[in-house]
Amino acid sequence: MISAVDALERLREGNRRFVSDEVSEETLASREHRAGAAKPQNPFAIILACSDSRVPTELIFDRGIGDLFVIRVAGNIVAPSQIGSIEFAAKQFGTRLVVVLGHSDCGAIIATLQELGLKESHRSPNLRAIVDRIRPAVEPILDEHSDLDDKAVVDECVRANVRASVEQLRHGSLILEQLIDSGDLTIIGAEYSIETGYIEFFEND
Repeated sequence: MISAVDALERLREGNRRFVSDEVSEETLASREHRAGAAKPQNPFAIILACSDSRVPTELIFDRGIGDLFVIRVAGNIVAPSQIGSIEFAAKQFGTRLVVVLGHSDCGAIIATLQELGLKESHRSPNLRAIVDRIRPAVEPILDEHSDLDDKAVVDECVRANVRASVEQLRHGSLILEQLIDSGDLTIIGAEYSIETGYIEFFEND
């Protein structure tokens, strides 16, 4: 299995190709489905991403079938099922890099802000469970930056929510903590811009 550093560089290069509209021949070949030619999984990165239909995870990294272990949930939140999925991939496949991928104009973030602003109340307990997981990350933004406009608030909350999910993964699982401590796992955040296609990685957090 490749190192976290090399895995991150693959993701960077893939996103550069996506932004430049230059899909590699290797990626095109790996996207072809060949019946009866299935191989064991060997993903080089684990991506916890939002379910937003404007964020096609493999495409924005210019990767093909079998390259990424992708977990998608509205708001890229961390719940037991997401933690368990990451534990499974990290232990089963030896994957060294986890990226929590948020994105601009996130509907789950906007729904949470509307809830906090009493503009809308979600009666569905299932949707409310998502909002309640995002709420602790965004409430301090509203308290500290009452002078920001609506877009700036959403942008700040998207980043805060990504960082909160990263921290929950780093400190919410004994298995993941042990892998991090031994140098066998790196967990970082990132943000995809729907407007430009560019992905910013939060390496220094």
